[in-house]
Amino acid sequence: MQRIAFQWSFVPILVFLGLWEIIARLWIENPALLPPFSNVIGECWRLLESGVLPRHFLRSLLRVIIGFVAGSAAGLFMGVLMGWKAAIHRTLHPVMSLIYPIPALGWLPVFMLWFGIGEMLPIAIIFTCSFFPMVYNTQTGIRSVDRNLVRAARTLGASDLKILTTILIPLALPNIFTGLRLESGMAWRVIIAAEMVAIPTGIGALLMRAESLVRLDIVIVCLMVLSLMCFCFERFFLFLERKTTGRWA
Repeated sequence: MQRIAFQWSFVPILVFLGLWEIIARLWIENPALLPPFSNVIGECWRLLESGVLPRHFLRSLLRVIIGFVAGSAAGLFMGVLMGWKAAIHRTLHPVMSLIYPIPALGWLPVFMLWFGIGEMLPIAIIFTCSFFPMVYNTQTGIRSVDRNLVRAARTLGASDLKILTTILIPLALPNIFTGLRLESGMAWRVIIAAEMVAIPTGIGALLMRAESLVRLDIVIVCLMVLSLMCFCFERFFLFLERKTTGRWA
């Protein structure tokens, strides 16, 4: 049944692509306004063959991985501290509550002044958009663990480190993976905007160059790459979550 449902899930996509092709060829007089899907695929193949798309994609991928890993690690560490120690939570929670609602791209003017226009700019934006959701989800997961389990572990002589590594963090994993899934998709969404700011390489830079040349087919190729990477990253962490916590979550 699951296999049949999975196969049927492709039907709406195929219908959408078919309607796109028909409408673009029969009713759109200017192909620059809406190129047929077959033309977009052809342009995607040409960009792959020429090496233009792989070169820009790899630059974006490297920035996303560096910013995402650094932001997630820092957010995990801070979230564990805030969830485990009540004094740290009381001290930092008001500050986090003020900063967390600010969109990651809202920091773009600040980071432009701090880091200039270069490699650090998109990495800093991705770090920011990864850090705060990880802090929030991690500390929420740890604070939601039944404290009777902690008291029982202490009664049996478990140390703080043992309680943290064998009770709190494992039981907080569903929340942590939720944060990772949200961050991974958001990282690819903000990288485009960050790369549009006078950075010569990356998917966002390629998209802006295509827009200036009125090449909507290349713009759509860039958006397709963005959509595919958001989907792949989110599915990857969903797979890890099921493998890690699927038996007991």
